[in-house]
Amino acid sequence: MFLKTVSQWFIVCILMVWMLNAAVYANNTVPPKIDFTEKERAYIEKTTSIKMCVDPDWVPFESINSQGRHEGIAADLIQLVAERVGLKIELYQVKTWEESLAASKGKLCQIMSFLNQTPARDQWLIFTDPIFFDPNIIITREEHPFIGDLKGSQNESVALPRGTMVEERIRRDYPNVKVILTNTESEAVALVSERKANMTIRSLIIAAYAIKKEGLFNLKISGQIPEYTNQLRIGIIKDEKILRDILDKGVKTITPQEREAISNKNVSINIQQGVDYSLVWKGFVGGSLVLLVVFYWNRKLSALNKKLEQISITDNLTGLFNRVKINSTFQIEIEKSKRSEKIFNIILMDVDHFKKVNDTYGHQVGDTILSEVANILRIYTRKNDVVGRWGGEEFIIICTEDSLEKTLELAEKLRRLLQGHKFPVTKSQTASFGVATYKKGDQAKDIVARADAALYLAKNNGRNCVECQ
Repeated sequence: MFLKTVSQWFIVCILMVWMLNAAVYANNTVPPKIDFTEKERAYIEKTTSIKMCVDPDWVPFESINSQGRHEGIAADLIQLVAERVGLKIELYQVKTWEESLAASKGKLCQIMSFLNQTPARDQWLIFTDPIFFDPNIIITREEHPFIGDLKGSQNESVALPRGTMVEERIRRDYPNVKVILTNTESEAVALVSERKANMTIRSLIIAAYAIKKEGLFNLKISGQIPEYTNQLRIGIIKDEKILRDILDKGVKTITPQEREAISNKNVSINIQQGVDYSLVWKGFVGGSLVLLVVFYWNRKLSALNKKLEQISITDNLTGLFNRVKINSTFQIEIEKSKRSEKIFNIILMDVDHFKKVNDTYGHQVGDTILSEVANILRIYTRKNDVVGRWGGEEFIIICTEDSLEKTLELAEKLRRLLQGHKFPVTKSQTASFGVATYKKGDQAKDIVARADAALYLAKNNGRNCVECQ
């Protein structure tokens, strides 16, 4: 207990610095202006408050505290959205997540604060754009081997909180894995720590929070499931489409920096609870041996944090950035362009006839081809380019400081390099490229749609070429 408390004191010191930096940024942010339609303005003016259902025990994302108040990352983000659109949010009191779902289905509340969109929830809810992104990772004990694909796991169990998106999808996608249901996130992590379950699949933030708070250093990250990344949204009952449109406009104003500031603030504050400073002082007097042990734990925690950060933005197969990082970069570059009127460009690239590679040689050879392509992109792009795997055999490059002419030159250079590269097994492989440039008023989906149209044109023109839209 003593060692755990001392190491937590060091964690608090580090996280306090993060929190102060985040607070400085947040206090200097000017709220953006939102253009509402006449119907939306009328709705806002006549609405006194909006009833909201939440998960009462999902720390640090959200919870209902002993005073009956909503707190956590979701609470702060929802409040920020509410302030920007001019609506008042009223909490609907529940004791469990199941109660919250039932209240939402019964239309006792108009919105749900923070949840993934799933086919089951589409039955009664409509959703805003994601308000927060957070990857799901596989947590095991230290001695467990790396997990590349859950489909290869046999006679293993996974502890999961009931009623979640992950439970719904694991049962559908991986029937070979035994599901052990728990009531809370912390129970799932504890079962793994106590060898009562082989693994849990949890949010990156939840995992980091639990490991730091409980000192569960016998755990490690053993893999991730990129397609399970949490894209947390506000859910609105289907009768309230105009409310969804209003909240969606508020969600779109939140910057990546604001999300990070709110995330750091809530994780930092929660970890500080229960630190006994008198015990910490006695520990320092205790001698150098204790300090050495403390430094050991801090180094282990530091390594874990770096691994958590890296895995959250990295594609498991290629080592390039994943869609979480690419989506974040889009938002940052669009905000820059709004302020400075500088453009940026993107290259969308698709490996030609990749399905034929998989069908002829198998998926392992296909994975090798994708890794080789990724390595070429990694080596021959510039330091300011953000390179990622967009999905399947598609790759994306965000050229942050380039003219359209230079971006087209880069795309052509990469096309020639791939055409001339000697690939294993298949020997030769080509790719098609679509290039698009940012236009004023674009959202990420707009510029991607133009690049996709250009890529489609390249395929229609015989593949292995570069087109621009």
